[in-house]
Amino acid sequence: MACLDFASDNHAPVHPAVMDAIARENEGAALPYGEDAASARVEARISELFERTCRVFAVTTGSAANGLALSLLSPPYGVILTHEAAHIQTGECGLPEFYTGGAKLLPVAGENGKLTPDGIRTAIANFGHGSPGTPPLAALSLTQSTEMGTLYSRAELSDLADLARRHGLAMHMDGARFANALAATGHSPAELSWKAGVDILSLGGTKNGGMAAELVVVFDPARVADFERRRKRSGHLWSKARYLAAQWEALLVDDLWRANARHANAMAMQMAEGLKMIAPITQPCPVETNQVFATMPDAMAKALHDAGALFHRWAATDKPDHALHRLVTSWATQPDDVDAFLALARSAA
Repeated sequence: MACLDFASDNHAPVHPAVMDAIARENEGAALPYGEDAASARVEARISELFERTCRVFAVTTGSAANGLALSLLSPPYGVILTHEAAHIQTGECGLPEFYTGGAKLLPVAGENGKLTPDGIRTAIANFGHGSPGTPPLAALSLTQSTEMGTLYSRAELSDLADLARRHGLAMHMDGARFANALAATGHSPAELSWKAGVDILSLGGTKNGGMAAELVVVFDPARVADFERRRKRSGHLWSKARYLAAQWEALLVDDLWRANARHANAMAMQMAEGLKMIAPITQPCPVETNQVFATMPDAMAKALHDAGALFHRWAATDKPDHALHRLVTSWATQPDDVDAFLALARSAA
């Protein structure tokens, strides 16, 4: 039976290879708190993939990864610029502010979920700076792929990093779907991260076949500072960290993480092409990874939901009785699942 769940890649099951790796790791004893052999192997493998020595810290949620990363880049009185639709701005319940001890998020507008140099320059100019009462600019946080499923090119990342450096900003990347960006662009992990100016990456695996598989990847060891204490204070220093590491060992074997992402992206492209043929539906932004955004009549969305389809209402639109909806594919999505949804959509049109 086809699966009609396109609400989120978080809904997807854990990949069997990851489950098997956790089971294999569950033999015998091991040192706790990340001192185990599996954690060391993951740090070494990540350093190899990213073409430089990295410090790698496992946590169980992407929000924790983002908050801890930003706490290394901004003082409590600092300002973190981010897109107005970024997850840290709209979906983390003030966690970045909490983890940093009070840093201010400054939302910046940008088309299709992307920050632009002009948008950042305008935000900085409007914010003002210089007086003792004005909080200092500390960091720029961007998302790759974005909340709208779009991509930053290497050139766009480098331009943003250059601008950030000119204003004394460190650069953080929320890479909850970093693998999808790699799969879509064909670039190396290094090319889409530190070689483009990123200081710290929140590297996501949970949406891509993991169970609780998030990493904070620090490219400059000088920035690590008191990260271990911050992680402990936040409640994210797992005693049995080897089970977190085991997930990444499985995802990195034979490039499974990129294969999963390539498949998810391909399923989204299949969905997007099919939706183009259904007259009431429009797609306001390009489909570049595993997220499809579609505007449809409310009655059509209700009919799809009533038929068992799951997808997320994203935003209202200027058109009466229409809304923008998000459909997300995953490593587990099958072509028949997409075809079944498209058939329902055609019948509801």
